[in-house]
Amino acid sequence: MSEAVVPTVTEAADAVASTGPFESVDQVIETLREQGYIADTRLATTVFLLTRLDKPLLLEGPAGVGKTELAKMLAVATGRRLLRLQCYEGQDETKALYEWDYGKQLMYTQILREKIGQLVEDAPDLASAVDRIGSQESVFFSERFLAPRPLLEAIRSEQPVVLLIDEVDRADEALEAVLLETLGEFQISVPEIGTFVAEQRPYVLLTSNNTRDLAAALKRRCLHLFLDYPSASRELEIVRSKKTGLSDQLAEELVNVVRGLRELELRKSPSISETIDWARTLAVLGVDELNSQILSDTVSVVVKYDKDVKKALDALPRLVDPNAVVTEHGHGHGHGHGHGHDGDHDHDEPAARTPSTPAARVDDEHDDGDVDGRAKRAAKDQAGRHGGIYGGLPGGVAPPPSAIRKVSPGQGTRSFGGSRKRPV
Repeated sequence: MSEAVVPTVTEAADAVASTGPFESVDQVIETLREQGYIADTRLATTVFLLTRLDKPLLLEGPAGVGKTELAKMLAVATGRRLLRLQCYEGQDETKALYEWDYGKQLMYTQILREKIGQLVEDAPDLASAVDRIGSQESVFFSERFLAPRPLLEAIRSEQPVVLLIDEVDRADEALEAVLLETLGEFQISVPEIGTFVAEQRPYVLLTSNNTRDLAAALKRRCLHLFLDYPSASRELEIVRSKKTGLSDQLAEELVNVVRGLRELELRKSPSISETIDWARTLAVLGVDELNSQILSDTVSVVVKYDKDVKKALDALPRLVDPNAVVTEHGHGHGHGHGHGHDGDHDHDEPAARTPSTPAARVDDEHDDGDVDGRAKRAAKDQAGRHGGIYGGLPGGVAPPPSAIRKVSPGQGTRSFGGSRKRPV
């Protein structure tokens, strides 16, 4: 009895080695680096598998860590055209797959009016005329009048492309269901025509900022990678590669400051792209030394919420110089900094900003990291939120409370004393 031939790992790797644009993970790193994208081994390995396994790649992680940029650079590195589907709430399949060009169909109908007249001129009755026109429906529901959107365009493309489905978590769940056929089988079914199957499978990258959980069916069809903020050395390498104009020494100091800001409980932490913007800002200003003053003046480049700015301003002196003596300024109403207040204040607002007071707790709740407002929307989803919609006034206005009408002793006697006779 002959033994089964089991290919070794090396042989299996060699079997697929000629099917992708990269020969190795190291080549992925080097090729992306040439395009200005600094990838670590973990990310490069995932990209290598994407090109060999023909599986879509789902990238999850905070905004601004390079998810979208990876798709762009992969397109450049492989010489493929980039097709992008930007997802948003309320998006339907006509914006993602295809739609019929009704204007073009109507124009052709007007042009071919004479031919259509000739087609039905000898029809004995209306039903026969309708049947003849109906038999020609395939003329108007053909590829000639099909307006492809990014997904169908990627499947039909004769040249291989990179398909970016950006921020898929912002789309409705119905669109996720539409994606399943495309991601799983690289095909799209058009009921009037048939099924389009990709001859050149696209490299598909999906990005998500985790504003909601994605369906398990979608995740199952994809390779998955959570892309977080990079290490200090990699982020510094990224900043240097962008040639911001800032010296290497100042760039290193700036990266450390940004990483310190990310450790604060901010609603929106600075992204890599914002770090690059900050470096360019400081270079334009001709800064040759980082100090808390210049960083405070420009901190809005990386911090975009008012309360985050106040927290950053408090932290910057310490981030620039850990031994700096920070002067207690004012009472910092609403600054969000956590230094102790003894309650010995001359405030018009009673105990308005002490952390232990209900007012301060309300302010703290604003810094819950709910950048997209999901938690706030869920908090409103409570019983009674519809006011007077049910049993109330039109327009959802709750009815005003009824005034209690006073009853005199005489009225009470007449009503309940049995002296009042029922009407016959």
